[in-house]
Amino acid sequence: MASPTPLVLIPSRLAATRLPDKPLADIAGEPMIVHVWRRAMDANIGDVVVATDSDRVADAISQVGGRAVLTRADHPSGSDRIFEALQISDPDQTHQTIVNLQGDLPTLDPASIKACLVPLEDDQVDIATLGAIISDEAEKTNPNIVKIIGSPITDRRLRGLYFTRATAPYGDGPLYHHIGIYAYRRSALERFVSLQPSYLEKRERLEQLRAIEDGMRIDAMIVDTVPLGVDTPHDLELARQALS
Repeated sequence: MASPTPLVLIPSRLAATRLPDKPLADIAGEPMIVHVWRRAMDANIGDVVVATDSDRVADAISQVGGRAVLTRADHPSGSDRIFEALQISDPDQTHQTIVNLQGDLPTLDPASIKACLVPLEDDQVDIATLGAIISDEAEKTNPNIVKIIGSPITDRRLRGLYFTRATAPYGDGPLYHHIGIYAYRRSALERFVSLQPSYLEKRERLEQLRAIEDGMRIDAMIVDTVPLGVDTPHDLELARQALS
């Protein structure tokens, strides 16, 4: 029987070029992946499973009473990793909504995880995600900050038309920082991972454009804060200060 509750999957790959063993980096006495798992548990929206290629990461989650599944090490993306984890953790297909929560967001507000689910109340939406208004002028021209180009549905929700590293759209009005958390209908995730990487996806180096190019609808809820993504030693120090 299908369950109305979502399944939260957290992909956690041990190898990282800029920050080796990133998921296990100590923050306030616990590995970073444990902090992310706790945020997901605090959201209280459904079961939480960490999908990893590392016994060490799985052990860290098991030690705090969480659940982890081991996946292949050669997945090209986090979406592929969570799809394998979905087959392992829910073979009977009881969960029809899947949340893909990045494993490097230790300061994430649990309320944002809940917000990501709201667009899926609309039957026309395939995938939901998050955004925030860019207030830092430097971020508007920073190609590392992905922007959502979208048409407002309400003051808190956009229909996503494009995602870009460029400064866009042109003209007066806010720019939106994309926050890389996704809630999928199970059928949409299955469709997504069956597709080949698309032209614009490869050009912009943005996986979500594969869905856009295939005609899938992505809506974004606008939240007030952008969680700190930990990619570098400097980011790690900021996370330690925030959570000390």
